[in-house]
Amino acid sequence: MCDDITELENQGFYEKLLTRRDFNLLAGGAAISVAFTGCAPGEPAEGLVENDVIIDTPDGQADAYFAHPAKGKHAAVLIWPDIVGLRPAFKMMAKRLAGDGYAALVVNPYYRQVQAPLVEVGQTFRDPGVREKIVPYARALSRETNMTDAKAFISWLDGQSAVDTSRRVGTEGYCMGGPMTFVTAATVPGRVGAAASFHGGGLATDKPSSPHLLIPQSQADYLIAIAQNDDERGPEVKTVLKEAFAAADRKAEIEVYAGAQHGWCPPDSAVYDEAAANKAWERKLALYKGALA
Repeated sequence: MCDDITELENQGFYEKLLTRRDFNLLAGGAAISVAFTGCAPGEPAEGLVENDVIIDTPDGQADAYFAHPAKGKHAAVLIWPDIVGLRPAFKMMAKRLAGDGYAALVVNPYYRQVQAPLVEVGQTFRDPGVREKIVPYARALSRETNMTDAKAFISWLDGQSAVDTSRRVGTEGYCMGGPMTFVTAATVPGRVGAAASFHGGGLATDKPSSPHLLIPQSQADYLIAIAQNDDERGPEVKTVLKEAFAAADRKAEIEVYAGAQHGWCPPDSAVYDEAAANKAWERKLALYKGALA
């Protein structure tokens, strides 16, 4: 639901919370450093390994970021970013996940057209110029490109020495990345054991391509974290999802995060909510602990 209406809603919500001085600090990256102190990409992290990587796919070379504990083998997690794409905030999130004991890969979904990052620090999707730049890239993606990429990225992960291939893979997505987790789980069902969507848009629609129709093809457990304003615009979505998961006999935790606005998880988001983001993070870790064992 990364559309103009959502952004206008978020802007009004956001301006109630922050003064102009606060906004200037946020635009300079202060919110990120506060949220993930000591976890910025490129900074030394004891016990962790991190690298910008290039992954060969049938459609070209994808730029991505890979972080994992320095020792041992670990369950892998494929991270699909929001519509703004691969950038420092998502590298921090991958690095944080590596600190929790996982081999985390966050990818640039737009690699066919452009390398990441697409925006400068301080720019967000709420800026009209950013939307005009990014939306065409997003519209070029499809179910087919998502399937191609899911196979390629998980195959790459399985080839890494830091990945324990005896454990199943997790996948998580934010905003437009939410539906991509459904596609990933259905495309590589024998490998994906957990799928988490955070303020994912278009998870259940009346179209034959709706992501929720892929649930029976997966073997994953799910976490669906829904923004309050997304739920207000589509209150039926959670019910459709619950019924679909029940019919497919798939475990799923579905929750509307009260007070959290669309985009609340990435620390560079204009509506970042630290308490709600940390709650979602802990629920994700609980999902992975159970489903990727």
